[in-house]
Amino acid sequence: MEYRRLDPLEFGDLSSRILHEDNHVLVFNKVPGEIVQGDKTGDECLAETLKAYIAQRDSKPGKVFLGVPHRLDRPVSGIVIFAKTSKALSRLSEMFRTGDIHKTYWALCQAAPPEESGELVDYLVRNEKLNKSFTTKAGTPGAKEARLRYKLIGRTDRYYLLAVELLTGRHHQIRCQLSSIGCVIKGDLKYGASRSNPDGGICLHSREVRFIHPVKKEEVTLLAPPPSSWKGIDPYL
Repeated sequence: MEYRRLDPLEFGDLSSRILHEDNHVLVFNKVPGEIVQGDKTGDECLAETLKAYIAQRDSKPGKVFLGVPHRLDRPVSGIVIFAKTSKALSRLSEMFRTGDIHKTYWALCQAAPPEESGELVDYLVRNEKLNKSFTTKAGTPGAKEARLRYKLIGRTDRYYLLAVELLTGRHHQIRCQLSSIGCVIKGDLKYGASRSNPDGGICLHSREVRFIHPVKKEEVTLLAPPPSSWKGIDPYL
């Protein structure tokens, strides 16, 4: 799968995709194909690009700190939270671990769910070689419980829009669990989609986040608009 590479010197629309920024936290709207943190591909990652952007924007002479308390899969779009201080990084990492950061995703699926709303509970096992998760029986070695809630919130003549609340954080959890009930996400070839999306991504979007600011202790609620490729498909746009 080919994705566009990021050039740290060509910041383009980065500023327009910053959803929130203060002295401790930066929340960003990622598009499909961007990687949050460096990996074996060697492609430019958001963490480094945003560091370079902040250094130039704020005329910082030294190194810019930008910690990564969580990740979002490369083909997925939406909200990514970065920490601008070590204190915020430590606290945000713990908040993700304990489930104190609440995220809602939008998933555009090829078929309707069996019920308009519900909770899915599965056991998932991860295949590292295939970079894919599979549903399995409880007690299977390496299997972890995965729970999510979903609700059908919109539809077109071809697709169904689900709001998904993660109750656990497992590898490819939404993609795997929705696929297991026949709700394959548009563009997600790995989990059974009929065709790929032109941008190489999938129609899974981290739409909303709610959390208590790790330093200010104020409630933060943010929404991220879906990628422009969703226009004409998403009934909310």
